[in-house]
Amino acid sequence: MEKIKFSVYTSIPQYKLLMQLLCFIILFLATFPSSSSLSFDFYAVSCPVVELTVKNTVRSASDMDPTIPGKLLRLLFHDCFVNGCDASVLLQGNATERSDPANQSLGGFSVIDSAKRVLEIFCPGIVSCADILALAARDAVEFTGGPNIQIPTGRKDGRISMAANVRPNIIDTSFTLDEMIKIFSAKGLSIDDLVTLSGAHTIGRSHCGSFNDRFKVDSNGNLTLIDLSLDRQYATQLMKMCPNSNNDRVTVNNDPASPLQFDNEYFKILLAHKGLFQSDSALLNDERTKNRVVEFANNQDSFFERWSSSFFKLSSVGVKTGGEGEIRQSCSMSNI
Repeated sequence: MEKIKFSVYTSIPQYKLLMQLLCFIILFLATFPSSSSLSFDFYAVSCPVVELTVKNTVRSASDMDPTIPGKLLRLLFHDCFVNGCDASVLLQGNATERSDPANQSLGGFSVIDSAKRVLEIFCPGIVSCADILALAARDAVEFTGGPNIQIPTGRKDGRISMAANVRPNIIDTSFTLDEMIKIFSAKGLSIDDLVTLSGAHTIGRSHCGSFNDRFKVDSNGNLTLIDLSLDRQYATQLMKMCPNSNNDRVTVNNDPASPLQFDNEYFKILLAHKGLFQSDSALLNDERTKNRVVEFANNQDSFFERWSSSFFKLSSVGVKTGGEGEIRQSCSMSNI
């Protein structure tokens, strides 16, 4: 009987074919949404009405109250910077993030709750509050004239919300550039992201207490600038709008030029030294960020392009997926 000859070399083509097939399967599976990752079509089958529902809710609320878009955008920032984008800022209770004094001026909660109630009718137990908040903030920018951005979904809601985590993780309006860079960097966001996302101040309003330490007024009504980077004429206007330094119920527009429009006016007023916050002025006063401020002030398309990228990154900070979180029945409380 003739012996069968075998050589390892005859198996190499089969080995390569097997490896190619394995790679194809991995790539094929990666295109489908899973419970452990974000996806652009996460709710395509389970709740196809989610984006339209959120969009209509935000539009309706914004039509009744034009300050809603700014509130929703700020709400997302305060959520994502503390424990990631997990809707932990929506949880009510003692010692929660929402109860911290730094978050007492937040708004837009009712919009998220309203969208959640509708979605619980059509898709019970499917859509997370974290996704609703991210989509609502995205839509708020579009409704006020900003770019239309596609963001993935699939976030889970966090179960933990602690007031003690708020102050170390959010930007204070008196921060220096280095202090802001440190916090942004900890979230995986760059200096360019810092400048770009600061453009959110083109909409919204702020309480007098967040900026009135930049100047002082004597008993005779005379103004003295403490922050010399602030335009004196603008400071005089702010002084008149905030006559009582202890009255923090008064709010002013972040962007005096076009407060209800998402545009590049914020960067233009920075060049005029009329940024409302000390943290705003810091962007113009440092060479690491000044060039980007000038670029955005002169080119709105450039700002919108960068915003789309930076907002995508912001809305993906520290997200919880799979078994890391839950789908709350009510956005203001964890499931029992």
